[in-house]
Amino acid sequence: MRIMPTRIKEVLLVEPDVYRDARGFFLESYHFQKFNQAGLGVRFVQDNHSRSGSGTLRGLHAQLRKPQGKLIRVVQGEIFDVAVDARPDSPTFGQWVGQVLSQENFLQLYLPPGFFHGFCVTGSSAEVEYKCTDFYGASDEIGLRWDDPDLKIQWPISDPVLSEKDKKLPLLKEIRGALDMYRAGRLGGRA
Repeated sequence: MRIMPTRIKEVLLVEPDVYRDARGFFLESYHFQKFNQAGLGVRFVQDNHSRSGSGTLRGLHAQLRKPQGKLIRVVQGEIFDVAVDARPDSPTFGQWVGQVLSQENFLQLYLPPGFFHGFCVTGSSAEVEYKCTDFYGASDEIGLRWDDPDLKIQWPISDPVLSEKDKKLPLLKEIRGALDMYRAGRLGGRA
């Protein structure tokens, strides 16, 4: 397995060893000891699985008080996966990383806690599985508009299928104060 930093060094690209033969393939999608040896001794507590149709865009989502680290992979189809740095004190705050993940390339993306996450389906459909380092809490969720002009994310689709919730998400500049207050410990969360 190879683990490589992206433009934002804390967001990591994971390339598992894939063993192929006439029967198909085999890979380890997660191996605690190998991740630990690579400096990723994270504890995952929840696995999620979604299926999305053509042109769907999910995100950009994060949790404020209990931020989740995520290990994302595609088991069917192809997505363009995006991580946006939500850490106000980070030199890369508001910057993003995008990566194509597919059933063909077997690549995975690891986002540490403190990042917004979203993806869009680039084919007819996609099934995405991801591990989380903390439990999901609907009341703790925050989000950003997918087309925030300050982020300048270069999505490969222009007219995505969005949930009603995602259509109403704010811009980064509209929630910057909440992120700063959280980071300073004034919202009762972990800094």
